[in-house]
Amino acid sequence: MNVKFLNPFVESAFEVLKAETGYNLRRGDLGLEKSVYVTEDLTVILSLVGQVEGTVFYSMSQPTALALVSPMMGSEVETLDQLAQSAIAELGNVITGRASVKLAQAGFESVISPPTLLLGNGARISTLDFPRLIVPLEFERGQVTIHLALREGRGGVVHSGQLPTPPRPQV
Repeated sequence: MNVKFLNPFVESAFEVLKAETGYNLRRGDLGLEKSVYVTEDLTVILSLVGQVEGTVFYSMSQPTALALVSPMMGSEVETLDQLAQSAIAELGNVITGRASVKLAQAGFESVISPPTLLLGNGARISTLDFPRLIVPLEFERGQVTIHLALREGRGGVVHSGQLPTPPRPQV
């Protein structure tokens, strides 16, 4: 994975999580994984296509998710109901959206998918030939881990929210 894709996601995560929750974050040690990803209690999944392509996972435990949702809702949240699940998915969406804007400003336009929320730990997800850069973000009540399986896109430039045109095979 190209490391220049890292900073837009880390900066965006710090900005969004601080603004939405008030928590002070610190980045843990970076890692690189080539094996399958095994989910935690909650995993927000988004894809990017365009000049940056791949998948982003935001993983966390249930207590961490509740700790993130509580300040957003203005009171202590004790269960991950539909509203809490939606809030967690939207955090991933906003972070990725902000990161895609920063990537576009650096010359890498892409379109992001709507978020998918995977509930339950132990699912195995392969990113195939995309190694994942692992970025733990720690705060006083838990940890969110960002998994970036991204590379420079081969599908062309994205304009006006259109998906890129794939290259034609040569015959």
